[in-house]
Amino acid sequence: MKYIFITGGVVSSLGKGLTAGSLGALLECRGLKVCTQKFDPYLNIDPGTMNPSQHGEVYVLDDGTETDLDLGHYERFTSSTLSKKNTFTSGQIYASVLHKERNGDYLGKTVQVIPHVTNEIKERIYAAGEDADVVITEIGGTTGDIEGLPFLEALRQIALERNHENVLFVHVTLIPFLKAAGELKTKPTQQSVAKLREIGILPDIIICRTEIPISDEMRQKISLFCNVPVKSVIEELDLKVSIYELPSLLHFEKLDDIVCEKLRIQTQPCNIQPWETIVEKIKFPKRECTVGLVAKYLDVKDAYKSVYEAIAHSGIQNDCKVNVEVIDAEELEQADEMDEFFSNIDGILLPGGFGNRGIEGKILAAKFAREHRIPYFGLCLGMQIAAIEFARHVLGYGDANSTEMVPETSNPVVRMMLNQRNIQKKGGTMRLGSYPCKLILGTKAYEAYRNAYVNERHRHRYEFNNDYRQQFEERGMIFSGINPDFDLVEILELKDHPWFLGVQFHPEFRSKPQRAHPLFADFIAAVLKEKV
Repeated sequence: MKYIFITGGVVSSLGKGLTAGSLGALLECRGLKVCTQKFDPYLNIDPGTMNPSQHGEVYVLDDGTETDLDLGHYERFTSSTLSKKNTFTSGQIYASVLHKERNGDYLGKTVQVIPHVTNEIKERIYAAGEDADVVITEIGGTTGDIEGLPFLEALRQIALERNHENVLFVHVTLIPFLKAAGELKTKPTQQSVAKLREIGILPDIIICRTEIPISDEMRQKISLFCNVPVKSVIEELDLKVSIYELPSLLHFEKLDDIVCEKLRIQTQPCNIQPWETIVEKIKFPKRECTVGLVAKYLDVKDAYKSVYEAIAHSGIQNDCKVNVEVIDAEELEQADEMDEFFSNIDGILLPGGFGNRGIEGKILAAKFAREHRIPYFGLCLGMQIAAIEFARHVLGYGDANSTEMVPETSNPVVRMMLNQRNIQKKGGTMRLGSYPCKLILGTKAYEAYRNAYVNERHRHRYEFNNDYRQQFEERGMIFSGINPDFDLVEILELKDHPWFLGVQFHPEFRSKPQRAHPLFADFIAAVLKEKV
């Protein structure tokens, strides 16, 4: 087994996850089987209870594990289907150690960070890659953070236990450009590597995030002060067009060659052509359209990371550049006219979310799309919004709502699921993970999937109230996807509309650049067809 550990220095949000995913993609292009995993040093058990404005989206796996958004990068860049064994937090590690202590598993020994916490970390790294050729493990946070020290210590021990020739350390760092001085600075990188060396970790490869190209002289300086060969100082320029340029960029820097050489792996030549084809399509689209994303989390773009990527994938599949215009749901609530927000919009997308802030604005957006025959795609909450809007303005139930927003509403067209009503804890208790959906022949959903049964990932507590199904159907709503086990509405669509569809699940989690999700691809195709 070969192990690659990716750490970060100087600042957070350097793109370690993208780097890890891209390296995984390159190794797969050489015929290797790759396993990727992420360790996050925060004490939360998982990101499920975190505000998206602070931490970005919560990415959900097939088995229902709520994870950091970097797991989305791993699945989009590689062929992996990940599970709970691919993601861990300090909270999970410490909880497991303390549980064992309470059970007496340590036989009365004093429980310490070393060896008990570090052993727990190592066990999970070893277990993750049982069927892989290479395990790529990303350590979240920044080198020097106190909560990350046990993870780095565990990595140092693994390098000793598994022989250094089977372990490779990649350090992603920032080379800042000081505009006043007009030059790049390597000192932060030197200090970051020094921190690692104090712990006993010597980086084999240094990946330099930079706004402008680094010179050969600068590579030599980093090589000298950080004790790595010059060829192992890798330039990672800010991407101009798309994140899917990164595998080609790193391949040009010979990252995969260096990794295979250092780990003594014999592989076939790297077939980078599929990634170059993707970038070519992004650079030279044949058409263009604009989708309005009606959002409530505006502070952090990563709150809708997978949605943005799924839209981009659909653009690739349709040979189209899809511009995304973010529309503030709360501003819609205060507007006198909707036309000013949607005059240049070719399609409307409502993503998932929680809470009642901006809900009335989203309902107005769904109404505008229905009445003006603009293609509409609702994800999770976006489907529930479509149901509420239809009940209010087609069925005439003016107070129709979700019991999440108005518990006492007399027309709860969206209600809490029966098995959720007695749950008190918030973390990890929603309807999570992959569930089956049976599609109705002749519907837009079936035409998109071309399959009678599909499985999709969920993350919700509320559902469409089946007491209203007949009334909805009588007025032109089609329930085109149903969960066969619980008779739960999974997909609804309008009969007499170019493309108006809502789903209770999160299709964005299954979309890849080489294979856009069928519903996203069909949505963009409809947008292009209806565009004036």
